[in-house]
Amino acid sequence: MRLAKIQFHKLEKEYFFLPEFSEDQRYEVKVNDQIITDSALGRDLGVVTELLDCNDTEVEKIKTAQIKSVGDLKALTRPARKNDLEKSQENRANYPQYLKIAQELCQKHKLKEMKLIDVSESLDNSHLTIYFISNIRVDFRDLVKDLAGTFHEKIRLQQIGVRDAARIGGDVGSCGLPLCCKAWLSRIGKVNPDCIKNQDLMHRGVDRLTGVCGRLKCCLRFEEENYKFAEGQAPKIGDTIKTKMGSGKVIEVFLDKQSVVLEINGETVEYPYSEELKCKY
Repeated sequence: MRLAKIQFHKLEKEYFFLPEFSEDQRYEVKVNDQIITDSALGRDLGVVTELLDCNDTEVEKIKTAQIKSVGDLKALTRPARKNDLEKSQENRANYPQYLKIAQELCQKHKLKEMKLIDVSESLDNSHLTIYFISNIRVDFRDLVKDLAGTFHEKIRLQQIGVRDAARIGGDVGSCGLPLCCKAWLSRIGKVNPDCIKNQDLMHRGVDRLTGVCGRLKCCLRFEEENYKFAEGQAPKIGDTIKTKMGSGKVIEVFLDKQSVVLEINGETVEYPYSEELKCKY
């Protein structure tokens, strides 16, 4: 069964829909299309991020996972039109004011633990989602009632992680470039501490490996694959390499510099490994 992945907001997970339109069946759905769809969260504007084929078991898991959020699998409504995009821009113009009002209500209910990050509103103005982070569990039932009475919409409070919060706020990393999660990284994912060991970065210290979000830097994860590839191409400790200075035994490897430390005639020397170096295995 073919399904379409749709994302409504960059802080939201992707939801699954049937890759067809109920109001315009002539149009073929494609990746990156902007579409309009109706769900339990109201009528909204989304983007097709992926088209994929799923077996029956996968489809049932998807149905179970998302039926409480946007409802059962259903067709998309129609392609987005110019007036839809204009309406979305109008909604976005109100977000700073919405966030300010919500923050004032948080203070009223003494919810200091909640840090509001962003808001999003459905295209039909029926649902308002407020994204927040909190280090502890908070009771926001009274806040939701106040928000609903203020905005006259269905209110949804969505807790997010600190990585997602950094993605919205944006910043510059220690490398001097915009944060990867803000600039280009589509899926943040988790960073395994094993990446530090695998990339021989333990000597750097946790502080230097921590991003502005307070978690391990995302680059540790997406550089891991390249590091493993480089490791597979490099000589191994114990290998013997022929150089112009003579044969030497590898006693240390520096993948980032593409060099090795060799023991040649009782002396150690750092030497670059490249295609002309012949390893004896």
